[in-house]
Amino acid sequence: MNTAVRLLLAISLSLTLTGHLLADTPRVLVSIKPIHSLVAGVMGGVAEPELLISGGESPHDFTLRPSDARKLNRADLVFWVGEELEAPLEHILENLAGKDRVFGLLEAPGIEQLPTREGGVWEGHAHAEDDHHHEAGDEEHREINPHIWLSPSNAARIVNLAVQELSRIDAANGSQYRANADAVLNRLGRLDSELERRVTPVLQTPYIVFHDAYPYFENHYGLNSVGSVTLSPERIPGARRVHELRVKVRALGARCVFSEPQFEPKLVRTITEGTDAGIGVLDPLGANLKTGEDAYFKLMHNLADALVDCLGSSSREQ
Repeated sequence: MNTAVRLLLAISLSLTLTGHLLADTPRVLVSIKPIHSLVAGVMGGVAEPELLISGGESPHDFTLRPSDARKLNRADLVFWVGEELEAPLEHILENLAGKDRVFGLLEAPGIEQLPTREGGVWEGHAHAEDDHHHEAGDEEHREINPHIWLSPSNAARIVNLAVQELSRIDAANGSQYRANADAVLNRLGRLDSELERRVTPVLQTPYIVFHDAYPYFENHYGLNSVGSVTLSPERIPGARRVHELRVKVRALGARCVFSEPQFEPKLVRTITEGTDAGIGVLDPLGANLKTGEDAYFKLMHNLADALVDCLGSSSREQ
């Protein structure tokens, strides 16, 4: 057998073995960037999970493309939050063959759940959307707020759930997943301490968010959010409601009103006209962050920085 033939056989064998190894690596698809970041940390050195929804799209109403459907169909494991967040995924995941491949985090054991609050002003100033009313006794039927990843405690639980599910479909790499998870959990502990110190100066300062995406972050650190611009980010409030919000901003002494990069900021500028409130941007999804295991940590730091920068500067100006 001459040298050229030996070389071709070696290359062929190498490609065959590589293909076999790749086939044995689980294909994991994650719906949104913050969860993808946590799962990527757990999978380090084994494989890279795919991200379905970019940070620039709203998971509430993104458009599912044919290429997305193909990704879902070929995935060995899909992590998503639930229909309360990624509504367009609900029906396709229901029909996905092998439902044990789909893992919804919102209803997973150990995840802290908080109810969705009404749009408008909170803290005893209940105010529903102009065309949205709750009957007496509706509280027990309120939806769960799906933005669970914005609590470091829930993030730690998501990491442990990822280890559980990945080890179930890929036991051979179970020890690697566990070791990676331990490193991520240690990093989450440090993050939590850093953020607690960062937001302490503005804990009592009132502010209004664009929509109710932040109760997990706010509850965890004891922040003083007093309301939201809209109940649902897809529903823009009318002129009467904008006027009412402007009055409430002044009455409650809200230091800042926050917009989000996924939605038009002009509305927030209109609401703050004639008030002393500043304008900031909070991003619960990491729209402009690079995908990867660092994204979650940068997202959380960015939230804390945005709050402190706006609330702190507004406080000094008054």
